[in-house]
Amino acid sequence: QVQLVESGGGLVQAGGSLRLSCAASGSIFRIDNMGWYRQAPGKQRELVATITSGGSTNYVDFAKGRFSISRDNDKKTVYLQMNTLKLEDTAVYYCNARILGYDMTFGSLDYWGQGTQVTVSS
Repeated sequence: QVQLVESGGGLVQAGGSLRLSCAASGSIFRIDNMGWYRQAPGKQRELVATITSGGSTNYVDFAKGRFSISRDNDKKTVYLQMNTLKLEDTAVYYCNARILGYDMTFGSLDYWGQGTQVTVSS
């Protein structure tokens, strides 16, 4: 079994910062791309940022210059540093990872965390 567990969400004032973490555990042979998504109330889930196993990053426009994604491959953990938070950043943030387990029957699969709430107040 593979699990992704997020942490670090919470309530923060506009202009503040938060750091989200997402740790993968279980029968993991290899983790490929990892990423963060978010879903605001009444909206569809949207991409925030991704990072490859080699550390190459990609950000959507609203995240550029304010958010930073990183990973620690030894700890099987991906991070999202969020600075200069805005009211519109309020959402549930989900991590995603493409993982190849030791049971390679089905190849690499996408896994999702349970989500962590980020609320930005004025």
